[in-house]
Amino acid sequence: MDNKVGFILKVLLLSAAVSVLIKYIGPSLSIPLSVTNTLIAVFFPSIAIALVFLWRSTRSYSEQ
Repeated sequence: MDNKVGFILKVLLLSAAVSVLIKYIGPSLSIPLSVTNTLIAVFFPSIAIALVFLWRSTRSYSEQ
């Protein structure tokens, strides 16, 4: 039970840290507004997670 609570607390703290970074440091970044940057921001997280899952699934098949 402690492992699950610890994991949830870690996720919450990491989420809060990312939120603070976005709120206070994000506006100082000079990222130009463009369609390309918008598409990268929208699709990159999904593609990154899909690649991690693909990598983990191929790794689990090779270990069997």
